[in-house]
Amino acid sequence: MKRIPSLHALRAFEAAARLGSFARAGNELHLTPSAISHQIRALEKHFNKPMFVRANRQVLLTQEGERLLVALTEAFGTIRQACIELMPNESKDELAVHCTPSFAAKWLSPRLPDFMSQEPKVKIRISSSAEAPDLVQHPEIDVVISYGDRPRTSGLTGKSLGSEDVVALCAPEYEARYGTVKIISMNEVSWLESSLSPVKWADWFVLNGIPPAAMDAGPSFDRGSLVIAAAVQGVGVALETTRFAEAELKAGSLVHFGGNRFKGIRREMHFLCYRTADGNAPNIRKFCDWLTETVA
Repeated sequence: MKRIPSLHALRAFEAAARLGSFARAGNELHLTPSAISHQIRALEKHFNKPMFVRANRQVLLTQEGERLLVALTEAFGTIRQACIELMPNESKDELAVHCTPSFAAKWLSPRLPDFMSQEPKVKIRISSSAEAPDLVQHPEIDVVISYGDRPRTSGLTGKSLGSEDVVALCAPEYEARYGTVKIISMNEVSWLESSLSPVKWADWFVLNGIPPAAMDAGPSFDRGSLVIAAAVQGVGVALETTRFAEAELKAGSLVHFGGNRFKGIRREMHFLCYRTADGNAPNIRKFCDWLTETVA
């Protein structure tokens, strides 16, 4: 059997390649940047090939480095999964799910009792933030429901949670006052939107053949749930996914602005993500199957 490089060198290379920095790799592995550099030089000497192109304080992978990173991502993922499966049962019963605050509050939380009744032994932990964490760097998280764009990181699996209707919504009183106005008077309307949403009012105006000059921008919020809440209070018209406004539409506290006059934008907005190597872990598979069935 041919000799393979040391595990220390391979681990240092994987961290530096994934993080794009010897310094960040050193912080993660509790080593100095020079120690990381030493390990990688030993690796390059072993293969007699450069793994990185070093220029302007940046480290870019060579073609051989890219190939090695793909293999190591899968290999370390397999090792991690084996370690998880060997841990005590109480640890395996936990499932850590991360998503945006709006998705957690407006869609996931109302449906969690259904999952908990189906899988009472799974202890689910929910965390949230506006930015999706990198699952490669956060092994403590099992599943991420990301928002905006499909993740394309090597070693991760990302599945769409279906297309959503992004429409103009407002309170009934606001609709009665502004919903039937002529286009030329639309500068009187306060247009609310989420700063993180990939769908903007400019897109909606173009789709509906309305001159952008007719728009007088209103308040912007950093999450969809706040946009929905502001629209319910009569602050203006929200451009949001109906996935976040199900309860308000059902209760009648929000209605479609302009009735059926305007078109909505249909787009994939949320994505289910997990480490590819973890795809067959029982709790991850149970949650992913339940989530896919529920959104369908």
